[in-house]
Amino acid sequence: MLKKLAESVGEYKKYALLTPLIMIGEVLMEILIPFVMSQIVDEGIENGAGIGYIMSRGALMVAMALFSLLCGALGGAFGARGAMGFAKNLRKRLFDKVQDYSFANVDKFSTASLITRLTTDVNNVQNAFMMLIRGAIRSPFMLIGALFMAFSVNSRLAMIFLIALPVLVIALILIMKFAHPLFEKMLKKYDKLNASVQENLIGIRVVKAFVREDHEIEKFDISADEVRKAQVKAEKIIIWNQPIMQLTMFSCILAVLWFGGKMIIGGTFEIGKLASFITYITQVLMSLMMLSMLFMMMVISVASARRIYEVLEEKLDITDDAADPALSPEDGSIEFKNVNFSYHGDENKLNLKNVSFHIQSGETIGIIGGTGSAKTTLVQLIPRLYDTLSGEVLVGGHNVKDYKLGALRNEVAMVLQKNVLFSGTIEENLLWGDENATRAEMEEAAKNAAAYDFITSFPKGFETDLGQGGVNVSGGQKQRLCIARALLKKPKVLILDDSTSAVDTATDASIRAAFRQNLGDTTTIIIAQRITSVQDCDRIFVMDDGEINAIGTHEELLKSNQIYQEVYTSQQKGVEA
Repeated sequence: MLKKLAESVGEYKKYALLTPLIMIGEVLMEILIPFVMSQIVDEGIENGAGIGYIMSRGALMVAMALFSLLCGALGGAFGARGAMGFAKNLRKRLFDKVQDYSFANVDKFSTASLITRLTTDVNNVQNAFMMLIRGAIRSPFMLIGALFMAFSVNSRLAMIFLIALPVLVIALILIMKFAHPLFEKMLKKYDKLNASVQENLIGIRVVKAFVREDHEIEKFDISADEVRKAQVKAEKIIIWNQPIMQLTMFSCILAVLWFGGKMIIGGTFEIGKLASFITYITQVLMSLMMLSMLFMMMVISVASARRIYEVLEEKLDITDDAADPALSPEDGSIEFKNVNFSYHGDENKLNLKNVSFHIQSGETIGIIGGTGSAKTTLVQLIPRLYDTLSGEVLVGGHNVKDYKLGALRNEVAMVLQKNVLFSGTIEENLLWGDENATRAEMEEAAKNAAAYDFITSFPKGFETDLGQGGVNVSGGQKQRLCIARALLKKPKVLILDDSTSAVDTATDASIRAAFRQNLGDTTTIIIAQRITSVQDCDRIFVMDDGEINAIGTHEELLKSNQIYQEVYTSQQKGVEA
């Protein structure tokens, strides 16, 4: 797992390597400065070496301190660059991976969870990485160096460390063991909090329309309090680290002062050496404290690292590795051969059952059926948003698996049931269909989608800002913009998944008339709830419980199909009423 994440260091590897090397220079100076200080006290003052000796030793200390400061500053700067670059690359890898997910892969992770992994989890790993490159070498090097110097000054006093070290190691292991699962639970609470915020912000107009602000505030407070409780529970374990370290450090210092003082009184130890020894013992214990903090950060980040690793290692449900890069759909013909499909990948829980049909290129097909009859499921297999459990889906005479995904989806434009627009202008959103489209082509697509009139009624026309998610236009206008965006692709197959449900019948009829007149070579599939939206189609598929119940024209189905008759009768009654 760590090796997989470490690949994100990439071009920032030099900073990741330079940081610990520079930190070694800082540590060397910090270890040698107390030794020089003891020489000033013992030789320069106690033994009367003279002012010249004191001045030379003092100047050396200043130079060493300045060099240590320079190394510390450079190490901090390089460490920050390395850690931030690592986080940038890691976020990009995560985002790129999610872009390659099929719908089935996306279904496995919630949107809120993916957001948490791209933000909070990456931040945790970034902080741990920075501490790692700055402390993983510095602290052990400081520990070994200070221990060596302490033993060289007085090996008997240095034996105190042998008592303190096992206590610290046992405490650290216990803290890590109990804290890790608590931080994993905390991150799941973060997912729930992000989900609450996301839903509220996306649906803020609905919240206000139903005067549900108090309910949403209460729901958010509950989620926020759950995060707080999870954090407190985890931190209750972590906070034991510092007091245990400080208690051990102060106990060691007291022991050194007690035994060292007795040695000085007995004439077997010098004051300068005692001062330097105290500095070394402080450095040893501080390095241990830094190591413990590093391990604590690792405890927190391991939970985040595992969640990031899950996203990176998620096996892609749909790949085009075996596809022919030179192949693209020659026409808009579509054929299903004994297709079975299940969202769960379970042949005992099929959403589509033994579906077979053939659509000629340029045909207009209507699909109608009750809620849950698998209308959307059927058409999502055409651009290979999902793969079949068994059977074949052919577009342009070839199995969809033979095409590169980009080549297939560029020729199959789909207006999804949930219309999605992005922040920016109308023009910027339409250019998703064809980034090289001219204004004339955009205007033609808008006219075919019955969107041109309302676009030009805005003061800024195509430059009108839509706001986040298209909040500045109505539901019907949003649907027509999505249709225009799909038309700009000039696809061989156009799929409209209940994409005119929010427009009036006159506008719906206008869109269908434009399609008949201008999209004669395009295979058009229209999923609708209203029979008036599909009655002019060349053929109509009636879906029922994952199967095609009947295929025929409007007139044929009115005579022979009970489901179609019932829908038509119920809708006619609504019109007459």
